[in-house]
Amino acid sequence: MGRNTRKRRTPLATKAIAASAALALGGGGLIWANFYASAHESNSGQNQTKAAAGQVATISCPDVGQKLTNVPQRARRAVAKELANLDKQITEAYARLASTRQAQTRDANFVQNSIVGPLKEKRAASLDRIRLDIQRVGGRVNTSGLGSLAPCTTQPADQTNAGGGQNGNGGQQQGGDQQNGDGQQQGGGDQQQGGDAGQNIGGQAGNGPVAADFVDITKVAANVQGKPQNGGQASTGSFTTKCGVNANKNHNTDNVIVAPGVTNGAHHLHDYVGNQKVDAFATNDSLIQDQTSCQNQGDLSAYYWPVVRVQDGTQDFDQNADGGGKEGNVGKILTPVQAEIKYVGNPQSKVVAMPQFLRIITGDAKTTTNGLANANAHWSCTGFEDKVQLTEQYPICPQGSNVVRTFAFQSCWDGQNIDSANHRTHVAFADPASGACGNGFKAIPQLTMRLVYEITPPTLENGQVKNAYAVDGFPEQLHKPATDHDDFIAVFKNNLANKIANCINAGKQCQ
Repeated sequence: MGRNTRKRRTPLATKAIAASAALALGGGGLIWANFYASAHESNSGQNQTKAAAGQVATISCPDVGQKLTNVPQRARRAVAKELANLDKQITEAYARLASTRQAQTRDANFVQNSIVGPLKEKRAASLDRIRLDIQRVGGRVNTSGLGSLAPCTTQPADQTNAGGGQNGNGGQQQGGDQQNGDGQQQGGGDQQQGGDAGQNIGGQAGNGPVAADFVDITKVAANVQGKPQNGGQASTGSFTTKCGVNANKNHNTDNVIVAPGVTNGAHHLHDYVGNQKVDAFATNDSLIQDQTSCQNQGDLSAYYWPVVRVQDGTQDFDQNADGGGKEGNVGKILTPVQAEIKYVGNPQSKVVAMPQFLRIITGDAKTTTNGLANANAHWSCTGFEDKVQLTEQYPICPQGSNVVRTFAFQSCWDGQNIDSANHRTHVAFADPASGACGNGFKAIPQLTMRLVYEITPPTLENGQVKNAYAVDGFPEQLHKPATDHDDFIAVFKNNLANKIANCINAGKQCQ
């Protein structure tokens, strides 16, 4: 259904990986594997990670939601609830993994018998309910294929798919048209997750980040590619909408796109700007009626992203809450100092107006277990954005420079659907070389976002990191930089969707 959204790494990106790998190995003689498994130390409230013996880092389960591309519309809400249940099962299993380190050292079969095996049984039951939900409305299911998604594996510390200290590649594999411009012991800043063994996977909650997740941006080779050249039908305008930085702290751990009707469906905290009433129970009818933080009152769109926290030993309001400290998302929540939201055009064609209630998710919150095929994270520093964009590492910025997260959303639409079963196949990225949409897809205004944060630079010493920062995420994803993602629901009044498209097609700069 629809177009394959995967992008190949560009030659430049591949070269950058190799260059950064050489830097990581040659600069300090460090071995990547030793960065991952780590033990927590507390030093006057400042957190460090240090290399420890290799151990199981996390649980890796097939991402069922990405496999389900043809769920009938009438079954989607029921299936979404089961998918959320699968996420909850993994969260609970990871918490058990993290809190039983000592038992694991005594019994080599503990993880399989007490964690992975029971998890498979729970997942099998959920998958069977998904099968019934689909068949009940007349849909077809490959029963054996669905059943094969029940087993999970464990990932050693040196085999997680993101944050391996092996990049500088900048994430041009997607969004190549990037625009510049549940263990209770997880809660406390000085607690060890699974303190019975004193071993964990870094960070003040025991599940990241680790030293290899950071890089001095001044030591990364330039990797940003030029944009496609404009053709004769290019839409060269832009429309900026000013919606604030979430200074009013509108947060929740829901995600109405992927888990409608499920409280804490995201298992991590989001910042919300634009529409002010977005939670798991929001509907199209409620979204069009609600208030907005945008200066243009016709923009009721929902713009939301995972919060960034600094792990300096302090805690925030949710240190004992689901989606917060109870699930490994700890530290002081940072509010961006800038949040720039802009719609831009297509280098090869005019754009059509976004359909009302279009939903787009860019990036992948589960790259640590899924791999990087759908990653679209872009991390950089002010003054470096046109030179270096990182996907698999957080930048350590020089003095006077701020951390920047940027997102360039999918800008091609299938012309029919405002969402899809896996929330991907109804939209696609333009070709990175030409900028054109393919396979019958239509160009729509490309949503771009730029978030700027004032962060005291973390320090790396002998494989240890102090005062790390990290994006919120599912606990088993280990707070890897590549898991960064962004969510959007288009909600417009006063003919604003058409005004945006017309402005862009006319080559104007509007707001």
